[in-house]
Amino acid sequence: MVFRIVVLIFLFLQFSVIAKAEIPFTAAFIRDHQLWIKEGGQETQLTIGRYIHSPKWSHDGRLLAYIDGDERGEKSDLFIYDTKTEEHFQPYPVVMATGFEWSPVNNQLAYNSGGVLNITGLKNGRPHGFKNVSLGVNDFTWFPNGKEFIVSSSSNLLPTGWESVKLYRIPIDANLNPDKIKLFYTLPPNTDDLFATSASGLKWSFDGKWISFIAVPTASWSMDSNTLCVLSNEGTHFKDVGKMLGFHDWFKWAPASNRLAYISGEGRFFVENKKTAIADMPVTLQQKEYTPAGYVDLDLEWMTPDKVIVARAKENKKWKEGPAPTMYTALFLIDIRKNKQEQISHPGKNELDEDPQVVGSNLTWIRSKNNESQGDLWLKSGLAGKEQIWIKNIDFPPVFNPK
Repeated sequence: MVFRIVVLIFLFLQFSVIAKAEIPFTAAFIRDHQLWIKEGGQETQLTIGRYIHSPKWSHDGRLLAYIDGDERGEKSDLFIYDTKTEEHFQPYPVVMATGFEWSPVNNQLAYNSGGVLNITGLKNGRPHGFKNVSLGVNDFTWFPNGKEFIVSSSSNLLPTGWESVKLYRIPIDANLNPDKIKLFYTLPPNTDDLFATSASGLKWSFDGKWISFIAVPTASWSMDSNTLCVLSNEGTHFKDVGKMLGFHDWFKWAPASNRLAYISGEGRFFVENKKTAIADMPVTLQQKEYTPAGYVDLDLEWMTPDKVIVARAKENKKWKEGPAPTMYTALFLIDIRKNKQEQISHPGKNELDEDPQVVGSNLTWIRSKNNESQGDLWLKSGLAGKEQIWIKNIDFPPVFNPK
């Protein structure tokens, strides 16, 4: 009898270890506008009665920054949650932010507050206080070295037309000193082929040799067409890659190779003309489209340097007016090296799979039903693993802890 109990305990412990190992990561997510964390099988609610969005993990995975806003978008208070002390705090008594990014090398936080780029200090390994860096900022990102920023500014309308958009290279200790702020690149003069009043969505390639961004025209024009651009890390080689909508998740660098995947096509409606294209660096940009005729791709994610996951649906060219139809996407795998494609998820009737994310060797996505504001996070290990639901009823795709 004792032997049997010992065996049962051993089997239970073995099962627990296996079950825990199946989901070895932590994610932050939003449910009913509140911030939650899930680690393995354990969910923890972090806020009550708030309106949270845009959570982002620090590079070491200890801290989680987020915006405490409101339904009308008039409030944007920047807060940080410390997973070590289980404390919510602000690095300064009042921090309003329209955009923020963690340093790639430590726990400093940079944020845009009404066009002013600020950077926090550090105290006991956490953001503390702040210093001004630069004025006139539209968008920004850190250089991979963590010592500088690349900053875009909006252009001005002159009597002769819109001036060209400029990018600047700014050290983190610039402190509003114009002598420390260097012009990095000026976009070509505006033409019908490349017209921009700002640049956004700055993203570095895996090795930091290239940066991509969207050149954004005036507001009404940008709803239908923007230009994806790439620029070398010294500001010496520039290329406009193609036309696309202004969704920053629709262009991504490959892991461990200088390939840029994006969803090309003009027109604000998703019913047609949305094709996955992949451009190889350098800027000679040998491009190839992978979406077959009769289909549209509406999201993408790299699985490996040679494999891309896309959310794909059939075109709907018959639709002309009225509410835009739901595009029932499923996930497909594009194997660039083998030049093969296959469907890898199979949502049910009136369901759609979207927002694919790769975490290590795991694939995750959101499965939702038509006209429902929430969905479930599904995952599987690799491409051949068994599908399972990991998080139910979430508002947006989660962000995964990097550690």
